[in-house]
Amino acid sequence: MPSKSSKLFSRAQRILPGGVDSPVRAFKAVGGTPRFIRKASGARLTDADGRTYIDYVMSWGPLIHGHAPKELVKALAAAAKRGTSFGAPTALEVELGERVRSLMPSLERVRFVNSGTEAAMSAIRVARAATGRDAIVKFEGCYHGHADQFLVKAGSGLITLGTPTSPGVTKAAAADTLVAAYNDLASVDRLCAEHAGKIAALIVEPIAGNMGVVPPAPGFLHGLRTLCNRFGIVLIFDEVISGFRTGKSGAQGWAGVTPDLTCLGKIIGGGLPVGAYGGRKDLMELVSPAGPVYQAGTLSGNPLAMTAGLWSLNQLSGALYKRLADLGVRLAEGLADAARAAGVNLQINGLGSMLTPFFTAGAVTDYQSALAADTARYATFFQGMLARGVFPPPSQFEAWFLSAAHTRSDVNKTIAAAKKAMREVG
Repeated sequence: MPSKSSKLFSRAQRILPGGVDSPVRAFKAVGGTPRFIRKASGARLTDADGRTYIDYVMSWGPLIHGHAPKELVKALAAAAKRGTSFGAPTALEVELGERVRSLMPSLERVRFVNSGTEAAMSAIRVARAATGRDAIVKFEGCYHGHADQFLVKAGSGLITLGTPTSPGVTKAAAADTLVAAYNDLASVDRLCAEHAGKIAALIVEPIAGNMGVVPPAPGFLHGLRTLCNRFGIVLIFDEVISGFRTGKSGAQGWAGVTPDLTCLGKIIGGGLPVGAYGGRKDLMELVSPAGPVYQAGTLSGNPLAMTAGLWSLNQLSGALYKRLADLGVRLAEGLADAARAAGVNLQINGLGSMLTPFFTAGAVTDYQSALAADTARYATFFQGMLARGVFPPPSQFEAWFLSAAHTRSDVNKTIAAAKKAMREVG
């Protein structure tokens, strides 16, 4: 008897390209039928067939407080009664902007948008306007959304599907995108010297999350700051994933490096669609209507998203980050133990509430070493975990996320499932 998820997937393929609205959801990298989710609460998902899973996707990161916290749902219900969209300013935008700046002081001015992609493409436009230059530097395996200039050796979804660069990206867009190696300052120095006076911006995930979790090497981010200062390049931190995941001041606070512009998303909407870009006052005052750089959006500053973002950021605390870090260490150690017992090569990269188990014998420090991971083994592991009630990301090259709703018991159950799944991998 076909499952409800498989029936829904068959229907979806007749109306949605590939049956999904974002490629990784299709399970192409791990096989089988994607689970259609009916509801979620706390740390758990329930699919259309009534099966429940401990969730480590957590909507790809924003749900640091878990699915559907009661107080957040209550706040959203109250906000919805007052109206769901106005196309006009509200006090909520001001309050959330002030809250973001209090946590990340480098964001002297903030513009809210509707996605991380929109934030990144807008930040690049500001940098080009400020410098009068066209070229940008990005890093192999880092993903900054699906705008043309970012789909050159990008991460996550493109790696998962084996696509280095998307068709439809013009030669001109690709020519303006220079690609360096993550954690390799020498590769950045060479590009900056070779293209001196032509590079508007350098954009980087300060903690890579879209080739799997890859922390910056000691001195790497400080080195980028120094190079950008030397060559007059705008340094952009894409903190769509790392922002407020590594701590209340994001990766920039954790690393002690101040970018010129920052891109945010996910968590500042508490699970609702949102993004933001911000930074130095002189740069952000170029944005219309304060300046000539045009960017607009009917749903920008949406009152529901602002409400959710305020609630989410106001619940952050040092105690929460410590607890999540402790759970992250426990989960990483348990996965490593399970792999050793089964004779499976596994490298685990993690930081705070994020981690990625790579099925490879060597350390994963950049895009090329991430690509050495055995995706077939990950697929077998994924299916084994899914069968035992655990929902990891359906790709080797994504981050696992913990939330306030996860308990030590959840982590222990996950480790128990991993011990069995690793034996199937081995």
